[in-house]
Amino acid sequence: MTFAIIVFLLSLFGILSLFGLKRWEESKSRTLAPALRGKLDAEALRLKDLLFALQKDLEKLPPETLHLARILVHKTALGAASVARGFERQAHRLADLVSHKGRFTRRAPRSEFLQKVIEHKNGSSGDSQDETTRV
Repeated sequence: MTFAIIVFLLSLFGILSLFGLKRWEESKSRTLAPALRGKLDAEALRLKDLLFALQKDLEKLPPETLHLARILVHKTALGAASVARGFERQAHRLADLVSHKGRFTRRAPRSEFLQKVIEHKNGSSGDSQDETTRV
C-alpha cells in the first residue's frame, strides 16, 4: 500500500510539474529543449499508434482467449498476494525474534521507594490500619 501511495504521489507531482512547465513556457513565450521535445512527441505518437493497433488485434481474438487471460491474471495476482502474505508473516516472526518482548521478565526495582510503591499498589502494604480509621 505504501508503494502504491508513493507511486501515486510521484505521478501526481510529475503531472503538476508538466502543467507548471507549460504555464511557464506560455508566459515566457519560450520552449524548453525543443529538439528533445520533438523526439518525445514523435515517440508518443508512435506509441499511440501501436496501442490502437494492439486494440484492433485484441478485438480479433476469440472471447475464450480473453477469458482465459483474465483467469490467468487473476490467479497470478492471488499467488503474488499469497507470497506477500507469507513474507509478512516471516517479517513478524523476525521482528518478534529480534525484539526482547517475548522473553521479557520484570526485575525487582533497586529503589526502596519504588518497592514501597509497588507493594502499596498491590495491596500488600505493611500497614495494619483500616481505611475507615484513618483521618
